[in-house]
Amino acid sequence: MKRTIFHDDHDLFRDSFRQFLAKHVVPSYERWEAEGIVDRELFTAAGEAGFIGFGAPEEFGGGGVRDFRYNAIIAEEIQYADAGAAGLGLTLHTDICLPYFLDLTTDEQKARWLPGIISGELITAVAMTEPGAGSDLAGMKTSAIRDGDHYVVNGAKTFITNGINSDLVILACKTDPTQRHKGMSLLVVERGMEGFERGRNLDKIGNHAQDTAELFFNDVHVPVVNRLGDEGMGFAYLVGNLAQERLSIAVTGLAAAQRALDITIAYVTDREAFGQDIARFQNTQFRLAELATEVEVGTAFIDRAISALNDGSLTVEEAAMAKMWCTELQGRAADLGVQLHGGYGYMTEYPIARAFADARVTRIYGGTNEVMRQIIGRKILGV
Repeated sequence: MKRTIFHDDHDLFRDSFRQFLAKHVVPSYERWEAEGIVDRELFTAAGEAGFIGFGAPEEFGGGGVRDFRYNAIIAEEIQYADAGAAGLGLTLHTDICLPYFLDLTTDEQKARWLPGIISGELITAVAMTEPGAGSDLAGMKTSAIRDGDHYVVNGAKTFITNGINSDLVILACKTDPTQRHKGMSLLVVERGMEGFERGRNLDKIGNHAQDTAELFFNDVHVPVVNRLGDEGMGFAYLVGNLAQERLSIAVTGLAAAQRALDITIAYVTDREAFGQDIARFQNTQFRLAELATEVEVGTAFIDRAISALNDGSLTVEEAAMAKMWCTELQGRAADLGVQLHGGYGYMTEYPIARAFADARVTRIYGGTNEVMRQIIGRKILGV
């Protein structure tokens, strides 16, 4: 099925980014997987090539075109190159963090941060999850008490993507610990601030090339001029960006499902069992037919959601549907791929094994799929 949402400019962008991956990512990917982190030069190379700030104003070095179709192309091609873990930090930087710096910053903050973010010299992260509070953002304990022209920050965050590499961390914290949602604000904590410490680069089941860290804040003095937006509005700002964040995860999940399907088709048409190609068995044909159909259905839904995000009409519930369904599909696709590969599917030297391990977390981050079901259920039932 031809995807009608993409035009000639998008196709040229896709070709260019595919070449970028072949040059800057694929040759280093195995090393990054072993080391548990990508080189910072990945971000500066992406910035120099124009793959970070295409949605930012030209005066700060951006492309001046805020069109999520370009974000989707990046997410898809990263998966098609079997480099998902290396790309996670990049898509977090562009899809999830950059909008905060575009929409909530003052002119002074834009001038201070955007050029470095767009060039890739300032790597970004967002710190929401805490050891004792996952999807329950209002239950976070990290505090930021104002003292003159600074906030004094204390607390801890965990599972933070780009946690080791990041230079600017968008920190969700309680500026009024007596409140739940209304007491939350967003501060930008910068590398090198006294009392800001990084813990372990966490050892994960999958996504090994992506640095995921613990962050600790011990009496960190963060200037008030590093606050994003108004005090007490942090929860509203986070919710406002969740639709794009969850659509980004959905696009990645769908692309990963497509890649798992492609890998598996190539394998079963080449591998023999009982005197014939595995592809000739009826079970293989039926299962892959079902998966291919689901990928096509998902593609139509995702393309509609991308168009809705671009015109400002994508709802929280639709984004939750996309995130839930596409990540569930990603899991099914990877699992089927492993099954049809047989014992080889369990060997990490095969791309399908890595895809299987990398897929599991997508049903957890960005809000668990149980939370997605709750959001959707409340909307359709009016409760």
